[in-house]
Amino acid sequence: MFIHAVLFEISPKEVNVYRKDCRMWAGYAGKAKGFLGYFTMQRADFKNQYFSVYEWETRQGHQRFMKRYHDWLVSKSRAKVKVLGYYNLKSIDEIR
Repeated sequence: MFIHAVLFEISPKEVNVYRKDCRMWAGYAGKAKGFLGYFTMQRADFKNQYFSVYEWETRQGHQRFMKRYHDWLVSKSRAKVKVLGYYNLKSIDEIR
């Protein structure tokens, strides 16, 4: 499994707009080959920080999606956000 996470700083008045944008991104990702899931998360113990987390079967699936949709989805997103970091994670063990 491959996980791509983006950490944002978002003002409180933009959170609802950000969440709508997240649902839009997740809707398109949901149609992509290899997509497993999406989570919007608030960072604990940090003010105004949120993660968008995408789960993919493979890194290649994520890269295909980003190449096809990233710039277009950024242009459609309405929330004013500040990107604090990008994180790519590869699972080693999984227990659910």
